[in-house]
Amino acid sequence: MTVLPAGILHFAGIGGSGMSALAQFQVMLGGHASGSDRSFDQGGRDEAREQLMRLGIALYPQDGTGPAQPGCAALVVSTAVEESVPDVRVARERGLPILHRSELLASFVASHRTLGISGTSGKSTVVAMTFELLRGAGRDPSVITGGDLEALRAEGLWGNAWRGGELLVIEADESDGSLVRYEPAVGVVLNLQKDHKAESEVLAMFETFAGRVREALVVGEDANLAPVVAVARARRLPVVSFGFGPSAHVRPDDGSLELAARSSTFAVRGVRFTLPVPGRHNVENALAAIAACGAVGVPLGELVAPLATFRGVGRRFQTIGVANGVEVIDDFAHNPAKITAALATARRLVADRPGARVLAVYQPHGYGPTRFLRADFVDSFARALGPDDRAWWLEVFYAGGTTTKDFSSADIIADLAARGVGSRAAFASSRDALVSALAAEARPGDIVIVMGARDPSLTGLARRIVEALGAAARA
Repeated sequence: MTVLPAGILHFAGIGGSGMSALAQFQVMLGGHASGSDRSFDQGGRDEAREQLMRLGIALYPQDGTGPAQPGCAALVVSTAVEESVPDVRVARERGLPILHRSELLASFVASHRTLGISGTSGKSTVVAMTFELLRGAGRDPSVITGGDLEALRAEGLWGNAWRGGELLVIEADESDGSLVRYEPAVGVVLNLQKDHKAESEVLAMFETFAGRVREALVVGEDANLAPVVAVARARRLPVVSFGFGPSAHVRPDDGSLELAARSSTFAVRGVRFTLPVPGRHNVENALAAIAACGAVGVPLGELVAPLATFRGVGRRFQTIGVANGVEVIDDFAHNPAKITAALATARRLVADRPGARVLAVYQPHGYGPTRFLRADFVDSFARALGPDDRAWWLEVFYAGGTTTKDFSSADIIADLAARGVGSRAAFASSRDALVSALAAEARPGDIVIVMGARDPSLTGLARRIVEALGAAARA
């Protein structure tokens, strides 16, 4: 385990959800933190700045000032922080330790009885559910996550960090390989789908993760996770599976699952649950959270009430507003499986509205991931869009760093046209053009869903769409 140096930990890129959570947790534990972020230097994200400063976290320009401050003991970086960032250069000049965020998180994991949630889809939601279930059952958990828990936001917090007792729930990320550093008491592997890396590479990480779990493994029932189960069984670890199949240990009782437009109900071993968020995929998330809580000894009956009041996670099928009878939803979906699930859930909402459509907006993030998943994105949209639905693609989101920009979202629209979706899919050359197009196209009963990851301004875009719809109705 990494021994943390005494003094101030300076976080480069503290505006990121994962980094901000660690900085907040460091302070909540009685430590000291400072930070810098490009987005703050550009004059945006006032709410995020205020949340951090309210906790006593000093913020500096990302010009090397933070690591140069008296008392700075180490620099914390994520994979997204390049060597060229001035904070990194100054830290090296001063001989300060440079810690990857996963090293800091690993130290928090080791000092708690931790439930580590991994998987290529659903991590943030399952972390939030597990945290809220444990807290509702009186177990006083802590949480560190990349998602934005609405329950914590309601308490005036950012929504991604909380200090409680012995139990800690974390999001164990496979996208940068950091999950292999953690040794949780309970490891949860939700699923294995094509996302940032080849499935074989991610599977190897999940196997390593399972080899470091101390008490129990909770795992999805998918056949491609069998090697992960084998690692746990070879170590004689208890294995708890969840899902919808007959062999899953935590599954809905036969005939008990009911999916409504806005919620679901199901029973597990005769105990009836209500889940106030829509989608079959969220039922599966709830089964995972129930299984994780059971692995630390919480009885099923104690989980009923907290699941029924689950507040959700920001940007996870979150309604931003309704104008002129059009609902605008903000969603983090960014890989083919997540997009398919989000569109299926949106289509369920319009199913009982004659003539209503799903108007989908997607902003891909990163040229590397989009290039890797390009054919899968095309297949996902071609299959998931209804015959009257429409889709708009914004240009690929670029957050900085070195990359090859050798294609455009417009090229992917051409791929969709080759699949017969051309009349229903369009390239949005700008956000202004997109907002105008939606204001002209949407009609009462439609749902607009804005999808994409990494870009915190997407929620603001969803709000702009609501405002434009309202203005169009008044015109």
